[in-house]
Amino acid sequence: MTAQQKRTPSAIDAIAEDWVDTIVDLDPAIGTYIGRNEVNGRYRDYSPAGTEAYAEAVRRTKAALDAEQPRDDVDRVTKTDLGSELELTLESIDAGLHLRDLNVIASPAQEIREVYDLMPTATLDDWETIATRLGGVPAAVEGYIETLREGIRRGITPAKRQVREVYQQVRKLTVGEGFFQDFAGSASTDGGELPASLATSLTEHAGEAAVAFGSLADFLASELEEAATEQDAIGRDLYALQSRRFLGATIDLDETYEWGIEELARMVEEQESIARQIKPGAGVLEAIEFLDQDQSRKLHGTEALQRWMQETSDRAVAELSATHFDIPDEIKTIECMIAPTQEGGIYYTGPTDDFSRPGRMWWSVPTGVTEFDTWRELTTVYHEGVPGHHLQIGQAVYNRDTLNLWRRQLAGTSGHAEGWALYAERLMEQLGYLDDPADRLGMLDGQRMRAARVVLDIGVHLGKQLPDGTGAWSAEYAFDFMSKNVNMNEGFVTFEVNRYLGWPGQAPAYKVGQRIWEQLRDDAHAKEGANFDIKEFHRRALNLGGVGLDTLRSELLR
Repeated sequence: MTAQQKRTPSAIDAIAEDWVDTIVDLDPAIGTYIGRNEVNGRYRDYSPAGTEAYAEAVRRTKAALDAEQPRDDVDRVTKTDLGSELELTLESIDAGLHLRDLNVIASPAQEIREVYDLMPTATLDDWETIATRLGGVPAAVEGYIETLREGIRRGITPAKRQVREVYQQVRKLTVGEGFFQDFAGSASTDGGELPASLATSLTEHAGEAAVAFGSLADFLASELEEAATEQDAIGRDLYALQSRRFLGATIDLDETYEWGIEELARMVEEQESIARQIKPGAGVLEAIEFLDQDQSRKLHGTEALQRWMQETSDRAVAELSATHFDIPDEIKTIECMIAPTQEGGIYYTGPTDDFSRPGRMWWSVPTGVTEFDTWRELTTVYHEGVPGHHLQIGQAVYNRDTLNLWRRQLAGTSGHAEGWALYAERLMEQLGYLDDPADRLGMLDGQRMRAARVVLDIGVHLGKQLPDGTGAWSAEYAFDFMSKNVNMNEGFVTFEVNRYLGWPGQAPAYKVGQRIWEQLRDDAHAKEGANFDIKEFHRRALNLGGVGLDTLRSELLR
């Protein structure tokens, strides 16, 4: 895919670029994520005052954006999408979502630590910066606690389940050496050991960071758990707000719930059909057991996993760039990494704007897991790499001659990104990369899980009737429901369901996003008939960069 013709930046581009600078200044962790290393020594102000400062910046930016008229199609998309994001941010703050911002996967409790995964570590200056940021952990944690205390005062609190689970995560960072001490102790550069003064600074600040997380753990156990709500469900109104945030689109939640039930049934039927291809007469569980005994499909140890991920990714880039996509040289490099955490999960981080840090696929391998089945994970590599997230996000970054920095680096939603990645999984099946029934079964295992999440997430948080009509959804039923729809161990199921309960609206964005991507492709095909070119459809779609799904729909159907 080639970059579009260079355009002269507009007033709306300038507002969007200024907004990126504002975000980086107010939330340096986002700066680290996009490679703005000048802010790597700081944290954002996690206190209520910090949130108000952020809200005021949003209001100023929105007023400036509202005053400008689009100059061209690029401006129209930027104004529509940035305006929508700013409005949703204000709605979320007004709803007090920051006061209950505690969950097992994506809250300040994780963010304050995870930022170190992306910080440069090659030079003495890098480690000086790390030492400075470590020294800021106590203030960051203190501000976060202050916000959660304000939530207690106003009666806006997370669920007890999330408090208890996050307490366990936080406590792990303080037991024994813990992450911060281990991280500081690993410090070195290409030149060898650090100067004694820097090593001492790292050790001292790492200790302070561990103590700060100890205070967070104490607060969770001694104050927040008692005040936290017993209810896991967030309710229809807040759920609708969260759904809009994660999709960039307004959907009919009740219709989507019914569609999710039907989609899940289709996934089960498709799985059962493929299971019989793998082993005649077998059901899904029997086929999985058969495959799990196949040593030719196993990887032993994280080193073997990393090598396989890298080889598979590199092969997909080479072959698809020669046939189905015009992949620029700048995004042909993807690094496959074993994450330093052991919480479970696989995720992608995009390249910096100058591609000095490439896109990376991360695998957080749980403690004790040493074997991996390629048939389960092949589709995951395509999801996170090419033609999934890496192609999607890398293409936006590459289009710097057309898209402003906000469009390249920060715009978009889970529905757009994860919906494309699931769409990419099915695309790889259509292109023949999952012809092996075992690999297709692995893909369907993931697709079935994503369909189940639509039903579970909406069902629990809206108090819907169960699919069999025997009563209303509950958290307890959710664990049983999920365990029946994924072939994963109990620990994985527990973490996943806790994630859905504490991060409402995000999990359905994958499958709902895929649904919308496929609808848009099919609508374009119906409109263009024999002139429809799927390669051109993908080019037009990805050249927009990250956008909300309502914006994507309006632009592709113009």
